[in-house]
Amino acid sequence: MQKENKTMTNVSGKEILFTRLFNAPRELVFEVWTNPDHLKHWWGPTGFTLTTKASDVRPGGEWTLVMHGPDGTDYPNKSRYIEVVKPERLVYEQVGGKKDTPAAKFRTTVTFEDMDGKTKVTMQMIFNSEEDLKHVVETYGAVEGGKQTLSRLEAHLQTWQDNPPFVIERTYNAPVARVWKAITDKEQMREWYFDIAEFKAEVGFEFQFWGGKDEVKKYLHLCKIIEVIPEKKLSHTWRYDGYEGDTVVTFELFGEGNKTRLRLTHVGLETLPASNPDFAKQNFAQGWTHITGISLKEYVEK
Repeated sequence: MQKENKTMTNVSGKEILFTRLFNAPRELVFEVWTNPDHLKHWWGPTGFTLTTKASDVRPGGEWTLVMHGPDGTDYPNKSRYIEVVKPERLVYEQVGGKKDTPAAKFRTTVTFEDMDGKTKVTMQMIFNSEEDLKHVVETYGAVEGGKQTLSRLEAHLQTWQDNPPFVIERTYNAPVARVWKAITDKEQMREWYFDIAEFKAEVGFEFQFWGGKDEVKKYLHLCKIIEVIPEKKLSHTWRYDGYEGDTVVTFELFGEGNKTRLRLTHVGLETLPASNPDFAKQNFAQGWTHITGISLKEYVEK
């Protein structure tokens, strides 16, 4: 029997309205709705994947993306944020679409309402005309697609809460430029991190290195850069040669005067083989705690 879709919808005039209650706190739902690291896991109808080209979540900022359909068709999109009130409200408008294809213009308002620890999400799409609304409903299946997208959001929220990532923050007595250089320059990385033969902070660049808990057993790490925002964010995949599992490591830097706050997030640890004790989450916690709290700290502050 098909699982009931819990999304309420209403189509009237130039408006499509979606409403759904999520069993997750409002701050988390807002974060998942605006962070590309989350969006790639749920945005779009069933079978779709997502590539975010750029994301700037502030009034006037833009979100440039490509939705990849299950049949291989790409659907470029661009939205511009008009209003951002964290974690309560987002307003953005469609400003770009597929080349040589007339884009239906619409404005989306998303509200996040706290319901005793749960979150009621209301998404209102208002089109320039009833003809534009009819076009996206008949051509792209906008109503059913929206319902499937919100179902995928619910599944992602559940997975995220069942398997929270490892997150650690440290503040260094060093400017952002100094810390950024330390985490992106291979010569400097050898001083505090791993001996990486080649490294470039460029999307798509692949690198590898050997590492382990001790000198007896080493693992070949295979990594690929997936996001770079200079002096702000560096994300790369992290997997082990010969083992199942795909994880992602993200370094985020926040300037605080002459100091730098680092947030390191390691996502997907639950996908690694549970039968291997070396891949236990507590081992990663110990490793990252030492790397960020001692090795990197001592290097950038010397």
